[in-house]
Amino acid sequence: MLLAVDIGNTHICLGCMEGLKILKMVRLTTNKLKTDFEYASDIRHFFDFFDIDASALDGAIVSSVVPPLTNAFSGAVKLATGVTPMILGKGVKTGVNILIDDPAQTGADLVAAAAGALKLYAPPLIIIDMGTATTISVLNKAGSFVGGTIAPGVALGLAALSSGTSQLPNISLEAPAKVIGTNTVDSMRSGAVLGAAAMLDGMIERVEEELGGEATVVATGGIASSIAPLCRRRILVNDDLLLTGLAVIFEKNRKNK
Repeated sequence: MLLAVDIGNTHICLGCMEGLKILKMVRLTTNKLKTDFEYASDIRHFFDFFDIDASALDGAIVSSVVPPLTNAFSGAVKLATGVTPMILGKGVKTGVNILIDDPAQTGADLVAAAAGALKLYAPPLIIIDMGTATTISVLNKAGSFVGGTIAPGVALGLAALSSGTSQLPNISLEAPAKVIGTNTVDSMRSGAVLGAAAMLDGMIERVEEELGGEATVVATGGIASSIAPLCRRRILVNDDLLLTGLAVIFEKNRKNK
């Protein structure tokens, strides 16, 4: 059994996996102030809640886009399970050929998602990750990572709209009944939710123009299942894409030891 951990800016996702199958999963709130002992307690609660035997772990792997937490959480995994985790980073074989200007700038989450997508789908691929930021990763016909786009996440943009204006309230992320809002809340939801869907449709179209043909589009991340169905373009939703990629990368490196 593998413990796969994806540390994002908003949430930390922990999954216990057998092969590519997720047995149990939980999301924690990302907190840069927590110590390794505090996160170790969270991990132990996760294991105890689902009656998971830590001694059954064959290994662990951590992907992080929050540098201050990488070492702390790695230490937490060691404290809670006795297993020293593999850290997705320099020197780890991923199976993803990265062709951008500086491959070292590619976020660990994007690499993990790309590895998972290549395992499950045939390239060319457009991978949308909808979290704190909305990222689009592009893999060409050969499966090489050729670049992508970064935009503010839907929730982040909505929070900025509310905090940066005097008369717009904080609202929940829900799809409005129609595009043309007849009140402030529905108008904000239209702009945020339907606007995000329209942005994805437009970006997919432009990316495919540069690729020279259609691609398989896969979306993952916290709100992907809410936004993707509102898009006019067909988008596959896979909430487990990053954990799948981490499992693929772990196995690739274990076989090469």
